Amino acid sequence: MKLTIITQISVDGVMQGNGPSEVDRKAGFERDGWAIGSFDDESLAFVHQLVERADAFLFGRRTYEIFAPFWGVIDLGSDPIADAFNTKPKYLASSTLTEPQWTNTTVLPGDLAAAVKELKADSVDELQVHGSGDLVRWLLDNDLVDELDLLVLPVVVGQGTRLFPDTGPDLALDLVESRAFPKGITLQVYRPAGRPQYASAAAEPST
Repeated sequence: MKLTIITQISVDGVMQGNGPSEVDRKAGFERDGWAIGSFDDESLAFVHQLVERADAFLFGRRTYEIFAPFWGVIDLGSDPIADAFNTKPKYLASSTLTEPQWTNTTVLPGDLAAAVKELKADSVDELQVHGSGDLVRWLLDNDLVDELDLLVLPVVVGQGTRLFPDTGPDLALDLVESRAFPKGITLQVYRPAGRPQYASAAAEPST
């Protein structure tokens, strides 16, 4: 199974609060909903296809608690994204949320790395992670990510949690696909490629 990270980010790398979020507002983040108005029919249809191709989903606790009361109450047949989220297996990486109410959810117990590797060894094709910034960074740090699909929206948010922190592990990426949509969203598909190469120290000038 391929593990794919799918997330929306701003040009300055913010992933927090792309949609309206009471949770973020209560936490003091007032620029939520920055993705509103950026999607057109073409980019929305692409997102539908992206979610529909998943065989299962893996969530961090915070994203799960945002998604469950929103997507989980939409009637089947009303929205293709909701249909995928509500009918396909969901796995939750959490040590605190032990009795999830969203149907078809399994909490991953104990050793998360071992549990994710076991899921990746399954015969189905794709395990998708949406949002879940802390989980995404942990998966990357533990070399468990096969593909990173970034939908970059044409906005600079200027504050909020970014996909990658100011300091952290480094990672080289191979760009395998790039695409632009009519209202300015760009898709960048990357695959991890080990450590980056850095320039060596410049030689001393001869005298």
